[in-house]
Amino acid sequence: MSGRPTDPSGSTPRAGHAASQPLALAAMMCAVAMTFIDQTIVSIAAPDIVSELGLSASGMQWVINAYLLSLAAFFALGGRLADLWGPRRVVMAGTLVFVVSSVLCGCVPDDGYALPWLVVFRATQGLGAALLFPAALAVVVAVFPVERRGRALALFFGLTGALTALGPLLGGWLTAWTWRAVFWVNVPVAVVALVLTVLARISDRRREEPLDVTGALLIVTGMGLSVLGFQQASAWGWDSAWTWLCVAGGLAVLAVFCRYELRQRHPPLTGPGRHASGPPVTLHPGGEGEGARRVGQRLR
Repeated sequence: MSGRPTDPSGSTPRAGHAASQPLALAAMMCAVAMTFIDQTIVSIAAPDIVSELGLSASGMQWVINAYLLSLAAFFALGGRLADLWGPRRVVMAGTLVFVVSSVLCGCVPDDGYALPWLVVFRATQGLGAALLFPAALAVVVAVFPVERRGRALALFFGLTGALTALGPLLGGWLTAWTWRAVFWVNVPVAVVALVLTVLARISDRRREEPLDVTGALLIVTGMGLSVLGFQQASAWGWDSAWTWLCVAGGLAVLAVFCRYELRQRHPPLTGPGRHASGPPVTLHPGGEGEGARRVGQRLR
């Protein structure tokens, strides 16, 4: 059995007692807040970026969309990696990927390589966000016992979601100095998140299971193609063959993914957590599926 041990109350004693719950919650909120703010702050700086780097309108749209496309494509895989390698490790890895990519976006050269530079590192920003978000949620679920978990999750989603509104305000203020600061502002937030994560002493447990590479490739490809089609529909048009090729192709790949996973004896990417008791949890790629199962047990 590869699941983590539980007690009759549905809590996780080792994680809850070993970690500082307020520090762990604050660390996860700081890490996730970067990803939420980044969804809006770059749009505010877009006119200055276009003006200085000489990008076209479609090029700037790719800079904005690359982040969301990568986030959507790798999100499920990020949750599974948190399950396999431990959510604390994946949160820290995702935060490092995100902040390094942010610094590199801010250091974009003012030449012909500006567009591919920004698109590539915006995509790696999205990869970092896809790693840290589901892992951060898994940390919150693991650290707090069932009786306090609902309140912790409400704070987690409420405050991080509210911080999205800071994007336009912060973007307007920073671009008065330089538009590059909209990327560099993630550095102090990431440092705070990493320091708090270390201080919180969050325990990590790994699953001794292999990564389902085939399933991972299928879901990344399917999600990526589908989201790309919907994103580009406004530019290509709904009557474009490319739009429908991406959307239909992505959905077809996702159908193949579901069929492939259902035919596995123990679906290794999204299949049921193999715990000592309780119903299986399906399609929960991160460790948060365990928390959902326990909450369901207590509601019945």
